[in-house]
Amino acid sequence: MTNAAPAATPGLISDPVHAQRRILRVLVASQILSGAGLAAGVTVGALLAQDMLGTTSLAGLPSALFTAGSALTAVTVGRISQARGRRPGLATGYLTGAIGSVGVITAAVLDNPVLLFIALFVYGAGTATNLQARYAGADLAPPGHRARAVSTVLVATTLGGVAGPNLAAPAGTLAEHLGIPHLAGLFVISGAAYALAALVLALWLRPDPLLLARTVARARESGPAANPAADTAGTGESRGGVVLGALVMILTQLVMVAIMTMTPVHMHDHGHSTAASGLVIGIHIGAMYLPSPLTGWLVDRYGRMKIAAASGVTLLAAGILAAAAPSGSVALLALALALLGLGWNFGLVSGTSIITDTVPLATRAKTQGLVDVSIAVAGATGGMASGIMVAATSYPTLALTGGILSLALLPAVAATAYQR
Repeated sequence: MTNAAPAATPGLISDPVHAQRRILRVLVASQILSGAGLAAGVTVGALLAQDMLGTTSLAGLPSALFTAGSALTAVTVGRISQARGRRPGLATGYLTGAIGSVGVITAAVLDNPVLLFIALFVYGAGTATNLQARYAGADLAPPGHRARAVSTVLVATTLGGVAGPNLAAPAGTLAEHLGIPHLAGLFVISGAAYALAALVLALWLRPDPLLLARTVARARESGPAANPAADTAGTGESRGGVVLGALVMILTQLVMVAIMTMTPVHMHDHGHSTAASGLVIGIHIGAMYLPSPLTGWLVDRYGRMKIAAASGVTLLAAGILAAAAPSGSVALLALALALLGLGWNFGLVSGTSIITDTVPLATRAKTQGLVDVSIAVAGATGGMASGIMVAATSYPTLALTGGILSLALLPAVAATAYQR
């Protein structure tokens, strides 16, 4: 029966489950690499800016720039994916991130802050692409397993994301041997990691998950049985789902980026080493991604709304602990940043599931890209505002404000649940 299928898809339509397993393996490999790539900007981006500019007030600018760059990339990757599939979209995004890493290294060598900021904007492409990859994991997943598919892709980032910041010290030593400033060492690793992630996707993400999902959907629509998970395009559920899913991810991103960005600066100003900040950020990134399988199971088992609400409560706890932690306590700061990562994870997985479940395949990639633009803008806002707020007040004030702001998720979730 599969002999009658078009040449490009023989055997694939009849076995999307097998294709999904292969796709997840390739996505996992690329996410491990890209996790190491995104860690560089988080760990030393603010310190590079502080070193070049000699002020803390603009230390949040690097985070704002690479998250703003990720906003542009989210649109581009979404549109490329919509038109040509996930493979070219994701590969292009990671390659752009690698180019940005090279630019950061060049700026550090030349001690040129203008070039640094431009390069960080381009480097943000890797962050956006790393997040966009989660959607690719859900394209072929059955409705009741989409959150777990998303979480499988997210958790793969943990290995690289945790290892990356902890390579700060040896990477700095290597950089000095190469004639590169110490703080730029992690960007050497970042550039190589992003380039390899792009190569893995370009060579092995076949079949393309989004294109195959569309083919499978068309085949089912033309068959005698209707798809039980029919699209909800044009319904109130679709519109409400997009708004709520976007709001959950936007708010969690804003709070997470603001507190995370200034934590290394806060630690540096109180005498902690780069290795100590790298350890704390590594724990934070681990908490952002490592709980993903559990979060995916919780979303599929108990529902998206409950986990979205749990995100707000967890972020509040993180903000309170970060504000109360003594400046000399690496352990308490690490615990606060772990809770911050966990709250973000709850929000990302539940919000992604809401979006994926309510947006039809015909416009899915484009809508997902636009939603991720909003997430990136929120991150840029949090990154920029964090430096200004800490300079004007203090790190504890920033952390507590972020925690309180996260509670806005609760009435939004309650209102949507009531409408249903």
